[in-house]
Amino acid sequence: MKVKDFFVKIGRRIRECFGWKSALFLGIGIAMLAADLLTKHFAEADGWSFSLIPGFIGVVNVVHNDGASLGMGGGTSWAMPLFITLTFIAVPVFIAIVLLLPERFTLLKLCLYMATAGALGNLVDRLAFGYVRDFIAMDFGFVSFVCNFADIWLMVGLVLAVIDLLFLNEWAAFPLTKKAKAAQKKKEDEKKALSVPAADGETSSEREDAHGGENTQSGAKNTGVNSAQNTGENDGRE
Repeated sequence: MKVKDFFVKIGRRIRECFGWKSALFLGIGIAMLAADLLTKHFAEADGWSFSLIPGFIGVVNVVHNDGASLGMGGGTSWAMPLFITLTFIAVPVFIAIVLLLPERFTLLKLCLYMATAGALGNLVDRLAFGYVRDFIAMDFGFVSFVCNFADIWLMVGLVLAVIDLLFLNEWAAFPLTKKAKAAQKKKEDEKKALSVPAADGETSSEREDAHGGENTQSGAKNTGVNSAQNTGENDGRE
């Protein structure tokens, strides 16, 4: 396949898969990215510090995190270049998937737009400042950490995407919804229709060959009969 033909085919696929839902999700993703960057800016500029849910969720003075989400890899020389590289790999993959994924995969598309918005939000921080601005403090009792909205978009998006792939959509490994079960049953029925032998033990291809042979023999017989009749008629005329 020529390079031009390949890109033409990809362009057609994108046009087929990018409908009003994708446009809506794109707008939501942009709004999420803007919300993350704006809240980081104002939290640091205005010195936000207050409690949302006492003992559980609060806003604290901005923490400069040079590691990953939840502070992993902080204070190391390898964390920043590693996470920047991973983001540059992950974001194009997410974008390619959402552009080529059919519209019927609604939840999966939305989750990937969320994850992309989160990844880009933290990427902007890392490239602009060399660290990520965290200001949302969460305490679950067994674990506590400080994060930002980009971390929330990224984690929630990826977790829901995994749940969708495992249990909810038509590709689910362990389908739980009626829609997923019906889609997989339809695929199984189609495979059986193509692979199951006919009732007499012949496969569909063998049956076709047999019918072809019968038709050939029948045609030969008819040709012979017609030839004999024509010969007899000619002899009678002579």
